[in-house]
Amino acid sequence: MKAKNDPYEMVAGVPSVEVFRRLRTDAGLSDRDPAAVAAALPNTWYGVVLRHEGEPIGMGRIIGDGGTAFQVVDICVHPAHQGRGLGRRIMAALTEELERRAPATAYVSLIADGPARFLYEKFGFADTAGHGSIGMYRFMGA
Repeated sequence: MKAKNDPYEMVAGVPSVEVFRRLRTDAGLSDRDPAAVAAALPNTWYGVVLRHEGEPIGMGRIIGDGGTAFQVVDICVHPAHQGRGLGRRIMAALTEELERRAPATAYVSLIADGPARFLYEKFGFADTAGHGSIGMYRFMGA
């Protein structure tokens, strides 16, 4: 998906383990164990990699069971490219795929870090607390 004269190109798929880890840490997200990333990436339901002049500078993934539950994860853009609507482009690509392939009854969740919640709200995501449920998580690390 590349428009004429656009230095950015969105490619369906997932990055390599090394690129995945670099994109996360460059964007200020936590690093992940290489073995865990190697196990996780092939289980991606849908993913995109955003490239600038061929170099990966952003990504996003959807994980889930393919029918009832999905989670949007690993949305990130390299700081040198932030503020250009690229996170919005990644979310648009992921949302379009959900709308195209996920059942209408599927539950789609995500965990928003800081002000990213304002981006996700533009794609129909809402806080769960106070609507009869609350988002929760458990980190398996120490």
